[in-house]
Amino acid sequence: MKTPTVQKITQGLVGSEEAGRLMEMLALHPDFLTDHGDAVPRAAVAQALNMLLFRGLLREVPEGARYVREQGGRMVFDHGALRTVNAPGLGALPPGHAAFARVLEPLGYHVGGTYPLERLRMMGYAYTHRDYPDDIAQFFVSEIFPDRFSPEVQAAAQQVFQVKVDPLAAEAQGLLDRLAAGGTLSLDEATGLVGELVRLFDRHHPVPTLAQYETLLAESAELAWIATEGNRFNHATDRVPDVEALAEELKARGYEMKPKVEVSRNGTVRQTALRAAMVERPFIDARGATVSRVVPGSFYEFISRDLIDTEAGRRLDLRFDSGNAQGIFKMTAAASGC
Repeated sequence: MKTPTVQKITQGLVGSEEAGRLMEMLALHPDFLTDHGDAVPRAAVAQALNMLLFRGLLREVPEGARYVREQGGRMVFDHGALRTVNAPGLGALPPGHAAFARVLEPLGYHVGGTYPLERLRMMGYAYTHRDYPDDIAQFFVSEIFPDRFSPEVQAAAQQVFQVKVDPLAAEAQGLLDRLAAGGTLSLDEATGLVGELVRLFDRHHPVPTLAQYETLLAESAELAWIATEGNRFNHATDRVPDVEALAEELKARGYEMKPKVEVSRNGTVRQTALRAAMVERPFIDARGATVSRVVPGSFYEFISRDLIDTEAGRRLDLRFDSGNAQGIFKMTAAASGC
């Protein structure tokens, strides 16, 4: 049996053992269990990228890794979430979700819905894959608007979120352009591109000062989170049949869970999560020395989606809900009681 293309890409970046583990860990559409040879389509690139981002999230969130290890079976990767800052003059990155639209759209994604997050002064964009909407994980890309906060926070944001060098290399952009035009990549090109794209999901601005962080945190836990975590995955989400029953089971097994399950207004989407990991991050103190502090990191989420009637028949409800999202986002507050 030939090795599937997505496995070849991942093993080229993390080794055969880790790639094999990912293939066993995640539920995959049958098309991703085939070998595309040297004509790798955009969907295979997107799937390999998602697999490595899921792996990265588990490395940051020990309780998520524990859940995956103890639960067994195959996880259905529903969506990954990341946060961006939408403000002019922040350097080399395009503002807000545009920094990732330029990557996701060539990989076959489109904006399937927008979700105002007014309480947080943010906007969410759900990127859904055109070719495999039910099977390739969505991206929920949110952007926060510093100009909706005090002048002190706006000034701190301008100082903190400066990115001097665009992390998307020109060669990677060229490969994305080829995919956007309907082309394919060789296996080596696809592997190299995925490796470059994984690196985008990180912090690219300088280490913040403690004073800047505290200024942001005073008005926005979300801005403060981006100050330390950047564009890392805020959370990855496992699609499960019954999120309420799973939440009760995990609480009984000693997992620290979000007390409340978030339910969409129409009742078809239900979400909860494990508590965010607490991580040690660097800061610059008043004397210019590097110091470490423990702050909220990323977390592992669960979602149940019902089937709904659409023009194409009964389909999985892939929509999000602004109320759910704002409730889930509280998981990264420093002392969340949500």
